Amino acid sequence: MSNQVVTVAQRLWHGLLAYAVKFGVVGLIGLVIDVTLFNLLRLGVFGDDHWAQSAIGAKTISTSVAIVFNWLGNRYWTFRRHRRRNYLREFAEYLVVSLGGMAIALICLWVSHHVLGFTSLVADNIATNVVGLALGTAFRFLLYRFWVYGHHRADGLSNLERVEEAQRTLFEEPATSTPETPTTPRERT
Repeated sequence: MSNQVVTVAQRLWHGLLAYAVKFGVVGLIGLVIDVTLFNLLRLGVFGDDHWAQSAIGAKTISTSVAIVFNWLGNRYWTFRRHRRRNYLREFAEYLVVSLGGMAIALICLWVSHHVLGFTSLVADNIATNVVGLALGTAFRFLLYRFWVYGHHRADGLSNLERVEEAQRTLFEEPATSTPETPTTPRERT
């Protein structure tokens, strides 16, 4: 029983939790970049009275910069064993998912700022960097892990044998030593 618990814990760690921790570290650094740049733009550090100082403009710019950083961090650290040879396709897929996450944050910000009328810097940060971030992060993690960097991708850099073993370990019962029985009439003769 104890060995089964350890085996399940190891499968859980290698199957999902290790990725989640690395994804969290990369995301935390990306968050610092995003929040810092967002607030600097909103406060007018780079100039006043332009689109980049508006709530939506600042968030669009800050998130775009964070997306590029996060792609590099996730490609070369979090999902390095599953990164793909065709990095342009990988980046395009990563960008689609990231823009979906950004859209979630922008919608939260737009509703708070323009519909509900909460226009302070604190309200903008709560809407986009707390509510929008939480919803967008869950969305992005699942799609990055299982689509963009999914081990099932044919053009991955992973060793095919290692990937197949991981799939068997996670999704199939252990092989038993039973002799194969023919299944078709042709095989039986």
